[in-house]
Amino acid sequence: MTKTIAASLLLACLALPAHADQPAYSPRYQSCMDRAGGVTVSMLDCIGDEHGRQDQRLNQAYRTLTGQLAPSRRKGLVAAQRLWLQYRDANCGFYADPDGGTLAGVSAALCRLQMTTQRAQELQDLAP
Repeated sequence: MTKTIAASLLLACLALPAHADQPAYSPRYQSCMDRAGGVTVSMLDCIGDEHGRQDQRLNQAYRTLTGQLAPSRRKGLVAAQRLWLQYRDANCGFYADPDGGTLAGVSAALCRLQMTTQRAQELQDLAP
């Protein structure tokens, strides 16, 4: 029982934005996680849905920014974005420890969500 409570508290902390300047996740995500009640499959569904929303936001910010850059700067952004995607996937993949049980899968999904949200904001902030 104590492990369940500790895991629930960990997940609650991981679901919150890491920085005050980071945009909050959508209200839909917050209410979905509240309804999930610590059930892994439900939490993964909530995280996946929010990741889809944040990924759309990231893609829109990327398209907007690339459209505003000179060709030489655009080439640098394309290279950086490709490397960022590789890093995000490798970094968050590391969280998915095969011996970590179901919590490891949730941690990996939360990592992808958080990194995607942060990158979307970063690209939005770079746009003139």
